[in-house]
Amino acid sequence: MGIAGKKIVMTGATGFIGSHVAGLLLEEGAEVYALVRPDSPRRDRMPGHGRLHLVEGQLAEAGDSLREVGRADGFLHFAWAGVNREEIDSPAVQGKNVEDSLACLKAARMLGCRIFMDAGSRVEYGIMEDGIMEESRECRPVNEYGKAKLEFYRRAEACCRQWGITYYHLRFFSVYGRGDHPWSIISTLVRELPQGNRVSLSACRHRWNFMEISDAARAVVQLYRESEGRGGETHIVNVASVDTRPLRSFVEEVRELCGGKGQLEYGTFAQAKEGALSVCPTVEVLQELTRGTWTEQVSFAQGIQRMLEKPAGSAVRRLG
Repeated sequence: MGIAGKKIVMTGATGFIGSHVAGLLLEEGAEVYALVRPDSPRRDRMPGHGRLHLVEGQLAEAGDSLREVGRADGFLHFAWAGVNREEIDSPAVQGKNVEDSLACLKAARMLGCRIFMDAGSRVEYGIMEDGIMEESRECRPVNEYGKAKLEFYRRAEACCRQWGITYYHLRFFSVYGRGDHPWSIISTLVRELPQGNRVSLSACRHRWNFMEISDAARAVVQLYRESEGRGGETHIVNVASVDTRPLRSFVEEVRELCGGKGQLEYGTFAQAKEGALSVCPTVEVLQELTRGTWTEQVSFAQGIQRMLEKPAGSAVRRLG
């Protein structure tokens, strides 16, 4: 299925993953309608583009704000508040995310969208003793963020089955690259090590998985492209790399690419609520739903080199 000429509504188009997905959709000729808050601090960073249409509004009133769009082919919901350490375990903040997301799903139905895609998270899986995170496994999320993402999936899946909307719930793993949160482990290493600084880390013995942002964006767009003929189907999809190994291996590779500068202080960083859990995602569903057409193009080393060589920037900004 071609992307050119498709009307695609997005939330979170000013965010890290969303901006790269929006940029790729625009490159391929889509008409992108981005729902943005009037007070969004990132709103003014999005330059004019002939096929990028900014629609002001809040997620809770998505239906009213998006009526002017008329009909649309697809809805990509990537907005989600409270991903910082202060609010990630807040029942109130995460509960509102669920209700706002349901409002977006109802707006997708109103617009006649044939497909709805949203950004889930690896934290929905929670604690897996063997670390293997396969879409069919029972989830045991630990924090409120993971619980809310899972709750929305369950409610959205039932609605989409009832309404005949194709639904892809994308469980992103550790996506990194230019424009990532400054507090992420990769952003921290790339920023601090070249300056010869010390970086506090966990023991980094558990297994981990990183995917470069351009590969993640291409996975989303390819899933959309290959969704034709899957009317009314619902799928959870791990969006992850095939490169899973001990976290310390990734960390040491970053330091090597930084010229061996800086110091790594293992075992000095306080773990998050869920502890040092291994992350070993399977990607067979992603490969199946893209009919074998999607493969990674950016190795971990290449992704780190991109971060070291170029300043952070949005995919949408590069199109202006």
